Amino acid sequence: MLALISAFGLVLAVELPDKTLVATLVLTTRFRAWPVFAGVTAAFAVQCAIAATFGSVLTLLPETLVTAIVAAMFGIGAFMLLREGFKPGKDGGEDASRSGPSPATFFRSALTSFGVLFAAEWGDASQLATASLTARFGNPFAVALGSFVALVAVAGLAVFIGAKVRSRIRPKLIQRVAGFVFAGFSLFALTQLVF
Repeated sequence: MLALISAFGLVLAVELPDKTLVATLVLTTRFRAWPVFAGVTAAFAVQCAIAATFGSVLTLLPETLVTAIVAAMFGIGAFMLLREGFKPGKDGGEDASRSGPSPATFFRSALTSFGVLFAAEWGDASQLATASLTARFGNPFAVALGSFVALVAVAGLAVFIGAKVRSRIRPKLIQRVAGFVFAGFSLFALTQLVF
């Protein structure tokens, strides 16, 4: 249960200010909501399975090496989040023009949404977190499920109340906080190597 809750909390915090939210918002302005939600949910399921599998493979390695890899992955995630959080520029996503949803078919809309989010999640902080937590807890199913539920929650926010959420949340601040949390996890793993 701790693995599931940890994965959910960490991935939710990381993904709220991330490109996942913005990409889902933009897709929702171009296509109907349900096909977008179906497509991004399928993409998240596949990406969580890949990340949890990678994390499971890590558990087969010696504990010292796994701890070093986990520290490195959290360090990379911290760098990515802090770089984005401190990048000069507007604090928020790019607004898509709201010309209304297009009349594309459900399948085309869902497939486009799947492709966009599947590509966007490679090497993303949530994927690194899922793999790291799987290696840490040794429970790929619980970690993947927690990550998946968090990603679907973010997609749901983007699809159904995205405009309101985007106007109230300062993405750069959340990215900074999540980056420092990742850095803390990385330092904690490094101290386990020493002690």
